[in-house]
Amino acid sequence: MVKTPFQFNDEPMPDLAAKLRFDIPHSARIYDYWLGGKNNYPVDRAAGEAVREAYPEVVRAATQGRQFLIRTVRHVTRECGIRQYLDIGTGLPTMQNTHEVAQAIAPETRIVYVDNDPLVLVHARALLTNTTPEGVTTYADADIHNPDLILADARNVLNFNEPIGVIIMNVLGYVTDFDKAKAIVARIMDAVPSGSYLLLRDATDTSDQIREAVRRYAAAGTTPYSLRKVDEVREFFDGLELVEPGLVTITQWRPDEQHIGAPPAPIDGYGGVARKP
Repeated sequence: MVKTPFQFNDEPMPDLAAKLRFDIPHSARIYDYWLGGKNNYPVDRAAGEAVREAYPEVVRAATQGRQFLIRTVRHVTRECGIRQYLDIGTGLPTMQNTHEVAQAIAPETRIVYVDNDPLVLVHARALLTNTTPEGVTTYADADIHNPDLILADARNVLNFNEPIGVIIMNVLGYVTDFDKAKAIVARIMDAVPSGSYLLLRDATDTSDQIREAVRRYAAAGTTPYSLRKVDEVREFFDGLELVEPGLVTITQWRPDEQHIGAPPAPIDGYGGVARKP
């Protein structure tokens, strides 16, 4: 069930806290470490460094991934008029989360974050402390493998008669079977109305270095991540209308004006934004 801001208090959440492990590396904490966050521990930093040894670009990839989120949400809010978002696979709160970007443009925007990771849910209250009075920011405890539960919870907050921005960033690799991952995206996009948008990116099998990185990532004890071919990422957008510049390495999706001349160098991650006709 979706939990709303007024259900939070200063009491701990023992049911979630009991599930946390600090003796094994944790994917969300490793990513937090790469982004320069504080919600990580020595075991996470060791795993993060092991990956970086194989793939020195990983920190830039993590940072550029967040920048891609910021740019796409900004575009869809400002240029496309989207006022509600379903953000699946939230991760730990770091810099400029979805609600901060969207509500800075349109304070009335409503956001439902979705994650089933106990660590993320423990930290979820941090996502809710700076929502605008006009808007709504909530979270749902649900697994990407269960899109029907995600949709059921989202309906408690979002209006499915109005366009919705669906955000799926770097989480589909946890669905190892590609056909199942594609079916999950299709199920969610089938449920939202015409005029909705899909904002999606994923790590791609485009270099030996990233292949070695994901091997080390799994060897560290974290949940394995399946890299996708670029054409597979493209299939996630089947039936949708890609917004220019289409499916590209994420550094080249409408880079900010501060990048004069050539856009930042490509990385092993592709994404795009697409409209449901």
